[in-house]
Amino acid sequence: MDFLAGLNPSQRGAVEQTDGPVMIVAGAGSGKTRVITYRVAHLIQKGVDPFHILVLTFTNKAAKEMRNRIMSVVGAEAKNIWMGTFHSVFAKILRVEAELIGYPRNFTIYDTDDTKSLLRSILKEMNLDDKLYNVNQVYGRISQAKNNLISPQEYNKNEALKAEDISNGRGQLGEIYMTYAQRCYRAGAMDFDDLLFKTNVLLNKHPEVLHKYQHQFKYLMVDEYQDTNFSQYLIVKRLAAVNENICVVGDDAQSIYAFRGANIQNILNFQKDYPTVQVFKLEQNYRSTQTIVNAANSVIANNQNQLEKNVFSDNEEGEKIKVSRAFSDNEEGKIVAELISQEKALKSLNYKDFAILYRTNAQSRAMEEALRKINIPYKIYGGTSFYQRKEIKDLIAYFRLTFNPNDEEALKRVINYPRRGIGDTTVEKIVIAADQHQYRLWDIVANAQMFMDGRSAASVGGFGQMILSFQALAKTNSAFDTAMHIAQHSGILKELYEDKSVEGLTRYEHIQELLNGIKEFSEREDIEERGLDVYMQDIALLTNDDNDKDPNADTVSMMTIHSSKGLEFPVVFIVGLEENLFPSQLALNSRTELEEERRLFYVAVTRAEKKLLLSYATSRYRWGTLNNCEPSRFLDELNPACLDLDFKPRQSSSAESGGFQGERIAWQQKETDSFSKPKPKPFKTTSILPKAHTPSAGFTPSDTNNLQVGMEVEHERFGFGKVVNLEGSKGEVKATIFFKDLGQKQLLLKFAKLRIIQ
Repeated sequence: MDFLAGLNPSQRGAVEQTDGPVMIVAGAGSGKTRVITYRVAHLIQKGVDPFHILVLTFTNKAAKEMRNRIMSVVGAEAKNIWMGTFHSVFAKILRVEAELIGYPRNFTIYDTDDTKSLLRSILKEMNLDDKLYNVNQVYGRISQAKNNLISPQEYNKNEALKAEDISNGRGQLGEIYMTYAQRCYRAGAMDFDDLLFKTNVLLNKHPEVLHKYQHQFKYLMVDEYQDTNFSQYLIVKRLAAVNENICVVGDDAQSIYAFRGANIQNILNFQKDYPTVQVFKLEQNYRSTQTIVNAANSVIANNQNQLEKNVFSDNEEGEKIKVSRAFSDNEEGKIVAELISQEKALKSLNYKDFAILYRTNAQSRAMEEALRKINIPYKIYGGTSFYQRKEIKDLIAYFRLTFNPNDEEALKRVINYPRRGIGDTTVEKIVIAADQHQYRLWDIVANAQMFMDGRSAASVGGFGQMILSFQALAKTNSAFDTAMHIAQHSGILKELYEDKSVEGLTRYEHIQELLNGIKEFSEREDIEERGLDVYMQDIALLTNDDNDKDPNADTVSMMTIHSSKGLEFPVVFIVGLEENLFPSQLALNSRTELEEERRLFYVAVTRAEKKLLLSYATSRYRWGTLNNCEPSRFLDELNPACLDLDFKPRQSSSAESGGFQGERIAWQQKETDSFSKPKPKPFKTTSILPKAHTPSAGFTPSDTNNLQVGMEVEHERFGFGKVVNLEGSKGEVKATIFFKDLGQKQLLLKFAKLRIIQ
């Protein structure tokens, strides 16, 4: 029992109360995992058979960590506990009982790709428009139905659901769901949602099986109970019905997954479900400073729908929370990058001690570019670097093709995206024709009528004409106008706009953010040439550097706030604190949605251990238009005593109140001051694009395949220099060149356009 000695009274009470219903309300940083593992260890030491204990988590990582901790206390007996995610535990049960519901014990589990592939086949067989019946939306609708325990038969009988589908122009969704379920059954397969849906079917239709597992699992523990959906809730309730030795652990203030079906009412109503429940509140935060905890409390207090608790910290008071105001998202990135550099130097920190959190993935662009410009290494946690996202690479491939139609990788990437009737067979014909005649692929595409006939010639020829039109436009238009034209006329914008799934909306936002960056580039005053070809050179190294990541390197962590849950960092930046961004514009229609956004901000704040920094911009581009930004209401909800503003808050003409409330009123009144009509403040940036060099007469780029260290070269903009280093494999070689007027630069050879002098 020695392991109990280090627990505080609330933690110890939660560990020792093993019988009957128990709810552990675990505030941020309150030692939740420790309590769960010690509680299980305590049960085993009391003589409970590990085979009779069921512990449900939401991630395999959490289950593994808990099992290892329990083993350190009670030894190998911990291996016998039923512990894992909802899906893994109930897949194990279904393997044993599957034949009762008509499935083989060795049933296949379809992953997301398998599911979407089957749905695409069904849509094709039914001759349905895959734009209207977008596979992501169809999959999401079926998943939502299963998580609410609505079978295909019930779905097709539900008049409300049918009416909703018809109003959305997708009246055949019920038929698709029915066909999909039949095909899965016929193939002896279940998708991820089925693992819970079929478990509910099993327990509902076979009382003998329910009885078996009710007596098998005499003690149930559920981690992150605030994140359970209806399907998970019912399974747990049924299994616990006999013994009622159920312990749920969670924090309503950290319920942030409603978009995945999580129902916060499950934890809020737990005391109604089990009137004899004993509640233990873990209110001491061991992670953060008093200032950070007080700030988090002041924000979450604005939510009406929550469990009462008083989170506190006995740690040091800590530094005040720094709040920065920028004129644009690019300047915001610059501020964050400089602060990281300063903090690291002043406090002898590592880069891995820093995290940048944002509401949407698209916000990473400005942050990534700012960090790279002063050589701060970073890693995108739980996601992909901005320039490595598929939709970004697709549009950039069009840009590359516009300026270099001989770029075969770019051509093959987008010749049939969005789909224009140029399938793999046609592409193979192009490759074969180019090989036979010793031509480049572009030569075949540009002269399609000479090498192919019929529909293929028309489709390929149309693509070639489109690229030629892009080339003509690029000669006279700015980078932004050219990029927007390509995004529109290539069909990429339309393709992504019509995909209304969560993933589709995110991809659409990413394209918007890329165009926003190009718009800012087009309006820069520190460079003379602002064409899209110049912009492409500026980002060439950015896109290439994404391939050079060492997973164990000392890097700044960047992630969405949703991805940060469960993590902690000494220094945290929360960026983009503006109305309609955070809180999201999509979350301002009801109190329920707004309160979830506030919980998301609470989660972000409580990731910080020692120092928290907040920032917002007073203007952002949207589709090429500069928009005023209103400071987030969450800034006003923070206790002012916890804040350190690095600017003087503006005050409205009609309100005596200062602070962010005054700024918001000023924004709403659109006063004719610099805040109501903000203009980006010019600031110097470190760019690989200096003032243009005048190339030598007759300048023609050389073939650099045989470039060697020591050679003298000329760059059409950087001037004359000497090669001092070469690194990288064929096609991705980077040259380090010392230019007489600029110093050392690193260039990607395939984009560099160098003339070899000697």
